[in-house]
Amino acid sequence: MEQTVANDRIMVHVTINGESRQALAEPRTLLAYFIRDTLGLTGTHVGCDTTSCGACTVLLDGIPVKSCTILAVQAAGHEIETVEGLEHNGQLHPLQQAFWDNHGLQCGFCTPGMLMTTTALLRSQDDVNDDDVRRAISGNLCRCTGYVNIVKAVLEAKSRMREGG
Repeated sequence: MEQTVANDRIMVHVTINGESRQALAEPRTLLAYFIRDTLGLTGTHVGCDTTSCGACTVLLDGIPVKSCTILAVQAAGHEIETVEGLEHNGQLHPLQQAFWDNHGLQCGFCTPGMLMTTTALLRSQDDVNDDDVRRAISGNLCRCTGYVNIVKAVLEAKSRMREGG
């Protein structure tokens, strides 16, 4: 792919939440900041810049990645999904609704990363159990909930999605 360079910045083309977008970014710009500051999608949270907390998790070509340690230029030409892409036509995704219904969030800071991590899990496995969910979210820290309601919400969402909800 040919890259446009202007004033030491590179044109980064991505598909984000199904929409083709492009913007200039410095080569050192982290994907999390490109998404938040350049593209204006602030649902992706930055908590540590060291991959420790998982609040910045997005899906890159369907795979959960911590966007605080990936450069925006590395994402060029790829598909990115953020928490904003889960809701459709004003309706919460079944996973978002299950988090709400099961009190799977308190302060909400970790929620976008948890949602994106578990979205990938639910897409990749037909059957999930407590251990699968806990393993999937092991790289996402929550300082409020104790994880019990998060696990409960993910399992309920899987059930709802199986029923077509």
